[in-house]
Amino acid sequence: PVIRWVSDHRKHHSFADREGDPHSPHAGFAPGIRGRLAGLWHAHVGWLFRNVGRAEWTKYAKDLLADRGMVFISRMFPLWVAVSLIAPFIAGWIWGGTFGAGLQAMFWGGLIRIFLLHHITWSVNSVCHFVGSRRFRVKDESRNVWWLSWISFGESWHHNHHAFPSSAFHGLKPWELDIGGLVIRLLRRLGLVWKVNVPTAEMQQRRREALS
Repeated sequence: PVIRWVSDHRKHHSFADREGDPHSPHAGFAPGIRGRLAGLWHAHVGWLFRNVGRAEWTKYAKDLLADRGMVFISRMFPLWVAVSLIAPFIAGWIWGGTFGAGLQAMFWGGLIRIFLLHHITWSVNSVCHFVGSRRFRVKDESRNVWWLSWISFGESWHHNHHAFPSSAFHGLKPWELDIGGLVIRLLRRLGLVWKVNVPTAEMQQRRREALS
């Protein structure tokens, strides 16, 4: 559900790669290969099956709990999942003309799509706190992973996100592909979004100087 994800994400930023982080690959894991692999597994998907360290909604998502629209969307999460599976089934059945065509469409357009999307999303929690580049001073192990940016829509410029968590854009350089940021720019040009927060060049330079 949306509210749970947001509250866990906010707690992650409050305790990034320290005790209390819901999905750090580092905090609480022993050094060495086995500890590293255990940390990666936990950060990637293992944390979803544990309640230890998960964020309290009333503390980290109080604003969303006060928003009736967000509460409705979050409560309807099972419905959205069902629709995302049923819709490709119906489309495949209509297009292919058979029940089997519907099942095939649901498999590729529903199950496989969800599988790939989730693993790309989880890779931001695991891979992007383990390998990659850094250029700002932050108190965590976040990294920018360029080769994930193409399929994560820019989410893998994760070190940038930790340096400037309120930035609407994750890609802060012209060569940092950020498809999500491009969509926001388009919406801003159309007048559908406003007050788009982006760190200035001076703010970025100060962060770099602090690192050096």
